Amino acid sequence: MSNSRKKYLVTGGAGYVGSVVAAHLLEAGHAVTVLDDLSTGFREGVPAGAEFIEGRVQDAAKWLDASYDGVLHFAAYSQVGESVVDPEKYWVNNVGGTTALLAAMRDAGVRTLVFSSTAATYGEPASSPVTEAFPTAPTNPYGASKLAVDHMITGEAAAHGLAAVSLRYFNVAGAYGSSGERHHPESHLIPLVLQVALGRRETISVYGNDYPTPDGTCVRDYIHVADLADAHLLALDAAAPGEHLICNLGNGNGFSVREVIETVRQVTGHPVPETPAPRRAGDPAVLVASAATAGERLGWQPSRADLAGIVADAWDFARREEHRAP
Repeated sequence: MSNSRKKYLVTGGAGYVGSVVAAHLLEAGHAVTVLDDLSTGFREGVPAGAEFIEGRVQDAAKWLDASYDGVLHFAAYSQVGESVVDPEKYWVNNVGGTTALLAAMRDAGVRTLVFSSTAATYGEPASSPVTEAFPTAPTNPYGASKLAVDHMITGEAAAHGLAAVSLRYFNVAGAYGSSGERHHPESHLIPLVLQVALGRRETISVYGNDYPTPDGTCVRDYIHVADLADAHLLALDAAAPGEHLICNLGNGNGFSVREVIETVRQVTGHPVPETPAPRRAGDPAVLVASAATAGERLGWQPSRADLAGIVADAWDFARREEHRAP
């Protein structure tokens, strides 16, 4: 990774992943400006030392100038269920916002971009591990909006020499410093199970226990948010003019729903009652990433792949939030 001090704009840097990446950039000695409208992010999530601008990514041209060396773009809505009932919100923000951002970058001469993409671009893959060569067939407007942005970035790189990397995350988890998962409503498994351990939820629903997996429950790939942040800094160095590199990010192995629940019991020392529930439509039995491209092109390897460690960090954050809540 380059040691020279650079200046980066982090859109959506008050959110979960964006704030952790902003913190890593600062720790590496870079200057960071966070642009966030706080619609889903949190002002206190912006790391100390970062300049903060409260504003929309659609208006990035107001602040972006040639003094910036690159942009890391996290400003997107990301709730799958919401995208199904309110798709226009996702097209306007995720696609329209990125269109405006790319124009602002072009006008300012800022030619490096790392984009926060998602495994939702693949839809329901027929097999695992999932490589970047798999068909992209998103099953909801959220995934479709992210795929549309990936297509836009490919065109921008080819036509205008943008140096771009899209990182397609699988299941991000854990916490780093003061940043952890705070979704409203919460839909991710680890924080939901931790809510049961905290007594805020009576039980955790297990959607299907007859999948063709070792314990009958779905298997997913969990990646620590700090490992994810490391990949973004490596991506800045790997970005090449005129190229749009796409990398999947995951641990390359999976943990079942039941393994996650049992790990939460062990880490927290609390009982976690389960409630059997029918399978959810569209849930693949196994969804695991191949991160071989990230290893080869970015030099990235996850170093926090232990599920107990991921859960322990998330548990520490959840308890701090519980004490902070009114």
